[in-house]
Amino acid sequence: MRKLFGLVAATALVLGAAQPASAVVLTLASASLSITIGSLPPVVVPWNGLGNADVTATSITDLTAGIFNFSGSIPVTDPGAFPIAGVAISGATNASGTFTGVDTASGGGLMAVIGTANVCLFASCAFPPANVTVPFTTSGVNGVGLGGAPIVASGLVNVTSNGNSWTTGTATAGSSSLSGTPFDGTYVKLVTPVVISTNIGASAQLPMFGILELTFNPVPEPGTLLLLASGVAGLAMVGRKRMSK
Repeated sequence: MRKLFGLVAATALVLGAAQPASAVVLTLASASLSITIGSLPPVVVPWNGLGNADVTATSITDLTAGIFNFSGSIPVTDPGAFPIAGVAISGATNASGTFTGVDTASGGGLMAVIGTANVCLFASCAFPPANVTVPFTTSGVNGVGLGGAPIVASGLVNVTSNGNSWTTGTATAGSSSLSGTPFDGTYVKLVTPVVISTNIGASAQLPMFGILELTFNPVPEPGTLLLLASGVAGLAMVGRKRMSK
């Protein structure tokens, strides 16, 4: 019994000394990746219900790749976006994500959104007279969720896609802006701006935003772990006294 008490006491000390400074692998309780185009309602990229990441109070790293997938057509009804009349998204998914300083409004980082956007000109994507296919990323070094050099697709009409990295602060695309939410220990909202523009007139510019929301299963606080260990140690002491009688 003495050995058991010593083991429980040692466990209590270890748990009590545990601090959330080192990364802990947490599973996702819920996740959402959505895309807003102009003033249209967000288009949700479905989550497959899986995924995890290395999480601390200030960083979320190694977020699982490929947990979001989407293909579909989005009409664009904003007159200011003419001649862009729609965007058909194909094979949208995510690369692994790494975000630091997420407990502040200046935090953020990189997570590439992979896939292609078929920009439909002059008519909806159902019957477009002219399309230009723009990749979300090129070689994984620039594009949506990364920033870097703009992606230019040339053709009958040149279309340029200019992305940026993710932030928990405020993202700006053209004259539009959208704000994220700093990490509170379980939930964070990151946003990334994208501007799609053509070489037809100054008004042919379409602001887009990516919105990433992550909720992690919580980890017990060190105080809770210490309380639990102390309770177990107390039970061990009671058992020891009874054994000695």
